[in-house]
Amino acid sequence: GGAELTATLPFLPDLPIRLVGSPLTATLALVVAAVAAMVLTYAAGYMARDPERPRFFGTMLMFVAAMQLLVLSGDWITLLAAWEMIGFASYLLIGFWHGREGVPGAATRAFLYTRTADLGLYLAAFLLIGIAGTSEISATLSTTGTPALIAGLLLLFAAMGKSAQVPMQDWLMRAMAGPTPVSALLHSATLVAAGAILLIRTAPMLPGGALLAIGIVGGVTAVVTGLMALAATDLKRLLAASTASQYGLMLIAVGAGAPVAALLHLIAHAAIKSALFLGAGVFQHDRESTDLDTLAGAGRARPGIFAGFALAALALAGLPPLAAFYSKDAILAAALASPSAVWLLPLALAGSVLTGAYMGRALKVLWSGAAEKPHNKVPLMAVGMGILVALAATLGLVFTPLEAMLGAHLAEPVWVVPVMGLAVGLAGLALGWLLTPARLLGPLLAQARNGFPLAGGMDALVVRPALALARLCDRLDAWIIRRVVLGGIVAGTQALSRRIERAEAGLLALVNAVGQLNLSLGQISLRTDRDTIDRAIFGLVDRTIALGSRARRLQSGFIHREMALTVAGIALVTGVLLAAPLYF
Repeated sequence: GGAELTATLPFLPDLPIRLVGSPLTATLALVVAAVAAMVLTYAAGYMARDPERPRFFGTMLMFVAAMQLLVLSGDWITLLAAWEMIGFASYLLIGFWHGREGVPGAATRAFLYTRTADLGLYLAAFLLIGIAGTSEISATLSTTGTPALIAGLLLLFAAMGKSAQVPMQDWLMRAMAGPTPVSALLHSATLVAAGAILLIRTAPMLPGGALLAIGIVGGVTAVVTGLMALAATDLKRLLAASTASQYGLMLIAVGAGAPVAALLHLIAHAAIKSALFLGAGVFQHDRESTDLDTLAGAGRARPGIFAGFALAALALAGLPPLAAFYSKDAILAAALASPSAVWLLPLALAGSVLTGAYMGRALKVLWSGAAEKPHNKVPLMAVGMGILVALAATLGLVFTPLEAMLGAHLAEPVWVVPVMGLAVGLAGLALGWLLTPARLLGPLLAQARNGFPLAGGMDALVVRPALALARLCDRLDAWIIRRVVLGGIVAGTQALSRRIERAEAGLLALVNAVGQLNLSLGQISLRTDRDTIDRAIFGLVDRTIALGSRARRLQSGFIHREMALTVAGIALVTGVLLAAPLYF
């Protein structure tokens, strides 16, 4: 089956990360890359006026990278990490327009459905690792017996969630709340394909009991979701239900022991379904709705886009020589040759008839009605869609060499198989074009539009219990915050407040003491200044003034008195001078 390249990176003890480039993983990686490139080209035009374009393209690229990691994973640890990443990225993409009514609920529902089913993958991976003693996927596929049966059923449960198989199909129809490029990518070769890819890669390990369960689940899904698509009143919901139905056909092939047939249909479906979604996005741009009544005649307004949409629709219905004609023939041949043909073949034929019926109905709605001339051009959107339509028409030519590369040759179908495939495809197209859903489905119409809920459906089993548990956890969390966290904070705050109050009281006492000391020093300073310094200064001043007053009396102004004082003074000085020698 060709060369295989392995890259190993150290991680946990005895559990390294492995990337494997085998013919199968390389083919899947090429399909993912090709579809993603065309969808992103289309998205450049579709999201041209959206202010959140950087967030959109960043999340889309993260999603594509995670999907590539998933298909190239060589060990269960890496696969689980990639599985988680695509789940998270799909939640962000489905809820991209989270401000619109109903979008957050759709994203949450998709997350809860797929996360519930993811438990199956975790349990299966841990079981296989424990038995094989290694996380290498190829080594664990040698598991046999009861462990292989249990692991196979657990892997089926995981695939049912991701690939929207009955009874977990409801989330996929609600996921249409995201932008059209998101729907085209998720529904073609990535998120929804992950479940089928998981079963295709692990098919060598699956025992007969697991294969029968896989085939029955796929067959029931092909019919149930086909009826839902036929009853849909919205084009994108019709295509979403169709996605689940087509992956149901792939599970029939896996259950019939022909995983290569499932792979061929996965490749054909990737190009076909992404082209159909991109065409629906163009019509949505023109009419600002995907409601089928609103889209009546939208195909006439854009004959080129309608031609591409019609070619992809005919390919999905299985008309030759388009891609799905070959892959559906391979599925029918596998179902016919299977030991469980009595169950699988009727379900595969019914799913194929319904495929033609809902695509015929979609074509009639788009072509019937008045054509309103569109006001905008969509060159980038047309380029992305056109390349995918070309692939949808021609991919069947590479299936034979692809089988040889994979080293898995399908049995040549007997002449009745292509006849049956063509007959059911044409019959379905005719029924969908000529008859209304009400006439085709009769009393099943209301149930089909409601998603065939049983006992409330998975909402009652998954969503409501999960949301109730979330509300309970929220109340518990609030109680813990209020009683424990906030209570501790309040108690600590109160204790700290008391300490601060005591510190403030001590500081205030110290301030008061310092203030009293300052006041006392001020009083002493005041008394010293007033009673000592001021008194001395003012006393000197008073005595000086008094002395001056007395000295002023000597200044009488009379000459005879001045002369007498002068003579007395001279006499006094003379006397002093004469007496001085007697003492010195």
